[in-house]
Amino acid sequence: MKKVAITGNIGSGKSWVCELFKRHLGIPVYNSDDAAKQMYFLPDVRQQLVKRFGDAFYLSETELNRKLIADLIFHDENAQRDLEGILYPALFVDFEQWTERQLTPYVLFESALIFEKRLEKRFDAVVMVSASESTRLRRAMERDHCDEATVRARMAKQWPEEGKRLLADYVIWHENDDEDEALMKQIIEVQKFCGLNPQ
Repeated sequence: MKKVAITGNIGSGKSWVCELFKRHLGIPVYNSDDAAKQMYFLPDVRQQLVKRFGDAFYLSETELNRKLIADLIFHDENAQRDLEGILYPALFVDFEQWTERQLTPYVLFESALIFEKRLEKRFDAVVMVSASESTRLRRAMERDHCDEATVRARMAKQWPEEGKRLLADYVIWHENDDEDEALMKQIIEVQKFCGLNPQ
């Protein structure tokens, strides 16, 4: 079974493209953000995180100290690297186990940071969902109910789209929010381009 990463910067619409893969083609999507939230509570992961960051990392058996984690991610590169070094191995074990349970010719791994975290070699292909900066700003502001400065600060933590498009195996352009038919044509082209058997 082939593994395809689908990525895109904030506001690109990659989650909607993933939804179209699921809805119209029956292709399962592994949402790495959602899965990562579960990894924090695996006993082995929890033990490593408490050893590295202290008991304050968890507020309770079922709740993370999100303020502490946010401070680590945004203000301490070494701590962020250590956190990812604990989470990512567990995440990819989970992804491999999940993949083995699927019955489709390929699966999608959804993540905004494929290239930033140098994960592209783990996949048979990387598909980039892209849109203009103005469209991405608008979508993110509407979705997250925040101002332009907040979105731009988040954008600054991601690689520029131009560079990612050069690295991706295929780019899906998603500029308009009401263009499902055009998106599906591109998705079918992705299957052909990446040698994915839709049957």
